[in-house]
Amino acid sequence: MAAKRKKAAKKKRARKKAKARGYRPRRFTREDRTRAARVVQKLYATYPDVECALDHRDAYELTAATILSAQCTDERVNMVTPELFARYPTPAALARADQLDVEDVVRSTGFFRNKAKNLIGMGQRVSEAYGGEVPQEMDDLLTLPGVARKTANVVRGVIWGKADGVVVDTHVKRISGLLGWTRRSAPEQIERDLMALHPQEVWIDLSHMLIHHGRRICIARRPRCDECPLATECPSAGM
Repeated sequence: MAAKRKKAAKKKRARKKAKARGYRPRRFTREDRTRAARVVQKLYATYPDVECALDHRDAYELTAATILSAQCTDERVNMVTPELFARYPTPAALARADQLDVEDVVRSTGFFRNKAKNLIGMGQRVSEAYGGEVPQEMDDLLTLPGVARKTANVVRGVIWGKADGVVVDTHVKRISGLLGWTRRSAPEQIERDLMALHPQEVWIDLSHMLIHHGRRICIARRPRCDECPLATECPSAGM
């Protein structure tokens, strides 16, 4: 019975993803785009030195950290990765790691068995197929265990400045809805709306700024609307 439920849930997720891929982004008016541009200007003014919240030194470390960030806060990941990278400083070292040892290091990030398996698989794939260097191309990145479009977008955007889309995490999802930029709940559909609304040159920074904003001011359970620089542009301010 449990196996049947698991299979049915997997099929349901596959249908949702297929529906998201076929989603046509909403049409935005000139006024929508003008207001969105003002919001982005205010975000840049508030977070002028915006950068990725995951601590890393190179593409390998960022890939590993982003894999760990699934269903986990960036703060927790940043507590775990120093030991992870000290033990396994290269993809080759991670490829040779013992599963139980990696599980022990990443246990506090949740789903640690699957994450450990993906980390080791990522190290093996990078070592065997890409000469020990994390590949730059999207199609190549997506062959790495534990790497889906969101992770690939993070790595390509932060490391190589390549904007393929907008990274949608919980903060980006929530704040985009509050700002009226999307009415959708599926990350793939939200991303398409954001890509349709904002010029490509801001895609990379946009997600980082919204993440910072969601942690510092637009906090989910206690939004500080009275201090928010976006309040005059936000239809949800004060609600």
